[in-house]
Amino acid sequence: MGVAEDGLQWREHQRRAVWAHARADAAQRAAEQAEAAGLVARFAAEATRLGLRTDRITAVSYDGRARYRTRLVGWYVDRARSRAVDVRGRFYLLTVPAGLRPRLFGAHPEPSPPPLVVGRGGRDGESWPLAALLSRRLAAGDGWD
Repeated sequence: MGVAEDGLQWREHQRRAVWAHARADAAQRAAEQAEAAGLVARFAAEATRLGLRTDRITAVSYDGRARYRTRLVGWYVDRARSRAVDVRGRFYLLTVPAGLRPRLFGAHPEPSPPPLVVGRGGRDGESWPLAALLSRRLAAGDGWD
């Protein structure tokens, strides 16, 4: 067995290890997203059951200088109004590109997979478990504003 064969075997072993790690990471992410989606769906059902007042959700431009109306109806889940859950139990990050079109016709944010930890890896270092954030929002009731 030559040095070249050893190098090929080592590279193949490394390639397989990287693929295995990537698959495990993707599976873990999918499981976390499914758990978080369940939390969000239960939040929407409980907020509806409790009769929490819904809001017309607005989105903000990436630079924070403009706020745009959307067609979404639901509940803001953080005081910064940067995250919301609609009445159908979908999670939204409420930042969108700035522009004339959203100013005239409204913004159309897409649902996002909810994280189990909100704000993880953010610049301000503040993060909250999603379950705690949603529980806090339910406990605040209509006095959230």
